[in-house]
Amino acid sequence: MPANRFYSSFDFETLDPRPQHQGEYRNAFQIDRDRIIHSSAFRRLQNKTQVFLSGEYDFYRTRLTHSIEVAQIGRSICAWLTQQSDALGDDCFIDPDLVESACLSHDLGHPPFGHAGERTLHKLMEPYGGFEGNAQTLRILTQTLFSEGRNGMNPTRALLDGVLKYKTLHAEAAGAKNHYLYNDQERWLDFTLGGQAFPLELTPGKTRNGFKSIECQIMDWADDTAYSLNDIADGIHAGFVNVQRLERWAEEQTLSDADKADVAFLSKAMRENRVEGRLNRLIGECIRATKLVPNANFLSTSTRRHQFTLEIDPAQRRRADLHKEIALDLVFLSPQLQQLDHKADFILKRVFEVLHERYIESVQPKGLHLMPASIEKQIQAAESTSERARLVCDWIANMTDHFAFRTYRRLFDADFGSITDFV
Repeated sequence: MPANRFYSSFDFETLDPRPQHQGEYRNAFQIDRDRIIHSSAFRRLQNKTQVFLSGEYDFYRTRLTHSIEVAQIGRSICAWLTQQSDALGDDCFIDPDLVESACLSHDLGHPPFGHAGERTLHKLMEPYGGFEGNAQTLRILTQTLFSEGRNGMNPTRALLDGVLKYKTLHAEAAGAKNHYLYNDQERWLDFTLGGQAFPLELTPGKTRNGFKSIECQIMDWADDTAYSLNDIADGIHAGFVNVQRLERWAEEQTLSDADKADVAFLSKAMRENRVEGRLNRLIGECIRATKLVPNANFLSTSTRRHQFTLEIDPAQRRRADLHKEIALDLVFLSPQLQQLDHKADFILKRVFEVLHERYIESVQPKGLHLMPASIEKQIQAAESTSERARLVCDWIANMTDHFAFRTYRRLFDADFGSITDFV
């Protein structure tokens, strides 16, 4: 297979040297993808909330199926851009394996109970550097993916750049509730940037976070496409969105003519019982709504990954925003899901409080063993309260929805658990 001129050694480089295996048949991006797919962190996504609590219904999406859908859309965008752009060709193209890796891993850091769990962990961890799903993804890939939580997968620079949606450190985020990296992740951010400093115009916050490689931009739009369409589909199938509720919602909004046409499209799809097919067709439109636009910035001389901006058709961007607004108002803010969010917040707070008392504020060499021995050993060796808190947070964030429920019940439900209950 001929070399892909879109990438250079700068893109394939890893922070630490990788062992070279005789007869290796994969390139570095394929190795990244395979390591993600075969990790326990990826498997746990099958039991983490996307819209509805995982396991409540077999039909609805989980973080795992969502990630697979995002990966398919991301690969298709790569194929579309190669076909359409004069800057790309058979020997110079955006690598679909790299984009797939970014898409498959983009939600690895999400805790149990979806965004409700992320908000709760951020509040609990605010004194210790916060909690952020994208920062946690980076932590998993670089520090905790393998070897009982002691080693990452040593990803390529291009993959790190592909998953780094945000490039502002928590200390620079000025009280932000999300969209930051942990302060101790600066070394991986520096490596991703090739040791170059941000120019003055890329100030911390929204401006700096908007600086993304082309693969990260593709992953981001693939993610937007998947959840703006599929969250609506799940909401319709679950009965949260129906024709009457949607049209009543639309009457209460100030919508453009284009928005009204999209609402009518959804209403017609529901009346004709053709929701899945109609929304799947829109995925193709979102893929074809992309094009490459040349861009120059402080990294564009180091890598082609920063020589382009992904331009999205404004009509498709507007429709995605409309669908997200519908999903928020009719699904996520419904009493049923808000009650579950309240329960998730309560469960995670109570579990964290117990572990905080046992492991964070004061580490007692002898005490109740509430966490796995390998993690207790790391906590004993930690040099600061913040390090201990981060290790406790890692364990909670890794939990699936069901494991979090079971852990809570073991700790607080007198009628739950036995000596044979190990999972």
